[in-house]
Formats: sequence, C-alpha cells, structure tokens
Amino acid sequence: MQRKNHILRSPYNARNGMAMIMAIVVIVIISTIIALSLSLTATTSKRTADLYLYEQSVLLSKSATEYALLQISQNHPCTYTGSSFTQDDIYNVRISVSYVYLNTENYCSTNGGTQYATVETEEQSGSALIDVTIGVNDPDVSTEEIRYFRRTIQKL
Repeated sequence: MQRKNHILRSPYNARNGMAMIMAIVVIVIISTIIALSLSLTATTSKRTADLYLYEQSVLLSKSATEYALLQISQNHPCTYTGSSFTQDDIYNVRISVSYVYLNTENYCSTNGGTQYATVETEEQSGSALIDVTIGVNDPDVSTEEIRYFRRTIQKL
C-alpha cells in the first residue's frame, strides 16, 4: 500500500500563479517602453521638420534681401518700397524698404517712397532699411506657425 503524505510535500505548486503575475509585469514594462519610444520618435520627426522649415526661412530671407537690393539698384532712389510674394506655395515673403537721405535732397517724397529718417551729413546719406518677413502658415506642412524676421541696413 502506498502512503500519500501531503504534509511532507513541498509548496512549489503556488509557483504557477507567481509566474503569471511576473509575465504580466514584464508585458506592462515592455509596452510602456515601446509607447515612450513611439512618442519620442513622433516628437523628433516633428522637430526635424520644423527645424528644416526654419532653416529654409533663414536662407530665403537672405535671398529676399538680395532681391530687394537688386530692385533698388535697378530703379531710381526711393521708388522701390517693397513687395510680397509666395515661394513654393509654402513660404509667404514680405519685403518692406525705407530710406535714409538728407532732408534737402527730398528723394523719397517726390518718388513715392518711404523715408525712415533724415540725416545731417553727406556721409550718412543714402541708406536703405530692408525688413524681410518670412512666414509658413500652411497647416499641411507644419503644425505650428513659423515666422522669421530679418532687418538689414544697406548703404546705397
């Protein structure tokens, strides 16, 4: 006859329930790490796109300043006051030009331009204040508005 002694048996049968709890904890930890990495990836790609658009705006503002100087050099002083246009259907470019001349020359009042200031000496006369504003307002390209402003003082 065989004896069945349950008193001497080891309590390792309770281990099966503990394994299930450990598996659930591991799954929760791994899913949290995956969720955080996906969130970080989405944030990083958005920042990369916004940084790219901002750097393009900086370069476009330099080109717009050069364009304004070309327009000033091709026309009579104070006739070019600025312009607005759209670049690649993404960037809104606005150029504004004001002039600095001697008060006696009266260039800007006779030619329709905007005179920013008058100066006293001949050496100070003949400058242009060029303001360039670049904006990205397209919600398909960027989730938030990107604006860049550049002011340049150029001796004519």
